[in-house]
Amino acid sequence: MSVLVGRPAPDFTAAAVLGSGEIVDSFTLSEAIKGKKAVVFFYPLDFTFVCPSELIAFDKRYEEFTKRGVEVIGVSIDSQFSHNAWRNTPVNQGGIGPVKYTLVADTKHEICQAYDVEHPEAGVAFRGSFLIDKEGQVRHQVVNDLPLGRNIDEMLRMVDALDFHEEHGEVCPAGWTEGKAGMDASPEGVAKYLAEKSEEL
Repeated sequence: MSVLVGRPAPDFTAAAVLGSGEIVDSFTLSEAIKGKKAVVFFYPLDFTFVCPSELIAFDKRYEEFTKRGVEVIGVSIDSQFSHNAWRNTPVNQGGIGPVKYTLVADTKHEICQAYDVEHPEAGVAFRGSFLIDKEGQVRHQVVNDLPLGRNIDEMLRMVDALDFHEEHGEVCPAGWTEGKAGMDASPEGVAKYLAEKSEEL
């Protein structure tokens, strides 16, 4: 499996359902996220089991992502019509409701292959998540196996860490959260940090 961190996020154009509910034939990643950060996440299939819990969790935190200037984009191998039907199915009936972010139709499997998250036997995407910076570079990725739901709050923490690093130039030690001290990336910086904070690790 490829590591895309430090590389340009693979671009793609595909049909999608926008957060407004509009179905479009040509959604292009680079155009949608130009000058913005983005989270692109993959999931196996619509109308399944772990997946709706993740998509609803992303939706419940959508405003937290948008206030940080982050576009959220979900991708699976289902068609745009399946995505639309799932959005129109109530949550209490196994649907996801009208989520506020874009769902991309990767029916040819080209996108999950470009991001190297296609399951070798099942032919669906693993639960891959990619944080992309304003320049289109992947800065964080995590890939879960099919039974293992991801932690959406951890992705928000990664967004905050990236923002902190870009603003202050410091690095983010283990368990860093917004409001905590960063570390100067030098021998002196790590010594100072550990002398003051090692008990908190």
